[in-house]
Amino acid sequence: MVKILPSLLASDFAKLGEDIRKMEEAGADIFHLDIMDGQFVPNISYGLPVVEAISRTASIPLDVHLMTHEPEQFIDEFSRMDISMVSFHIEATNHPHRLMQRIQESGMKAGIVLNPHTPVSLIEHLLPEIDFILIMTVNPGFGGQKFIGSGVLKIEQLDALRQENDYGYEIEVDGGINDETAGICRAAGADLLVSGSHLFKSEDWKAAVSRMKG
Repeated sequence: MVKILPSLLASDFAKLGEDIRKMEEAGADIFHLDIMDGQFVPNISYGLPVVEAISRTASIPLDVHLMTHEPEQFIDEFSRMDISMVSFHIEATNHPHRLMQRIQESGMKAGIVLNPHTPVSLIEHLLPEIDFILIMTVNPGFGGQKFIGSGVLKIEQLDALRQENDYGYEIEVDGGINDETAGICRAAGADLLVSGSHLFKSEDWKAAVSRMKG
């Protein structure tokens, strides 16, 4: 069964602690945290103090998605916060293999993010060692966008490479994930599904999480 990762950027920040508790009770597996710097993407989300507060409150693992230039600068801080997973965009660093190793040596799972325009071929040399790949099925930086169907081909491609080579990475998908697109991604081979506005706007969070798990 796939794991569901509510994106906390879509929560109500006036009652963040309550939303975290309710989403955990609804069956969420991992919380997804989008970190935006206003430069790599044209938006700003939240910084390290908010992440630290979330880490103290949540009882399930945290998955940090860095939409920032120079993602190297944050690794030590996240390691101290007991973050479980950290992903970065291949375009954001000149040394992706070194950064991947640094994340792993810090006790966290390392992930590479593929934007809608980024081909799988750009990261094939990292696949034997990477822990997970995050496929963006929207353009990064804004919530509530429509699912880009071409991302399904990348899921299928990565799943095929994983099976052919006995790789151990997981496939995560983020962007426009709802009941329908969750089923499409599951069928293509996805393991982790990120959902923001669809989950948090649902009337029954437990039922919404259950439907997305299939």
